[in-house]
Amino acid sequence: MERAIIRGAIQDIWPMLTIFLVVIISIRFMCIHNGREKFVFYKEFFNLLFVVYALLLFQLLTKTELNANSGYNLVPFTEIMRYDFGTEGFYLNVIGNILIFIPFGYFVSSYIKAKKVSHILIVSIITSFTVEFVQHYIGRSFDVDDILLNTIGSICGFLLYIGFSAIKQHLPSIFKSDLFYNILCILLCIVAVWYYLDIMGIQLF
Repeated sequence: MERAIIRGAIQDIWPMLTIFLVVIISIRFMCIHNGREKFVFYKEFFNLLFVVYALLLFQLLTKTELNANSGYNLVPFTEIMRYDFGTEGFYLNVIGNILIFIPFGYFVSSYIKAKKVSHILIVSIITSFTVEFVQHYIGRSFDVDDILLNTIGSICGFLLYIGFSAIKQHLPSIFKSDLFYNILCILLCIVAVWYYLDIMGIQLF
């Protein structure tokens, strides 16, 4: 189900996303060329991946047809406890709200070099509150439980960042090199482009 939701979000915005990516990549290329910056593929890929993720995330969160209800819930755990554990509603509205913000927590933690959970906590609450505020005015509901779940997801992303950073320190030098991460990201890029073209309806073979 989550794959279908993501695929649907990409199908909704692929024309805008394609133009946006081409423009951003072109600008970044000229910036590196004119500024004579060192080009590190995996860092550029990581930054671009965050942009794509952010666009897809906010596309999902602002689709009015995903939720026909409007109004607001200011009492914590009211909506969370409304769903029985293991039901489709539980996975979509509780687990889903956590999972979609895990990458947010990881990306932001990596970008700001977060050392404390409070660093990501502030950004997450501000972001989630803003999303809920906007949703209330586009036909959806303001739900404090969504803010709570999104924040939990962001904290999980922060913990992943801290964990991966700690593991990286104990890896052999080959696994810390730019070359290793460049190769890994090139492979990921090929898979991502193939998947994206498939969604656009373009068959390469």
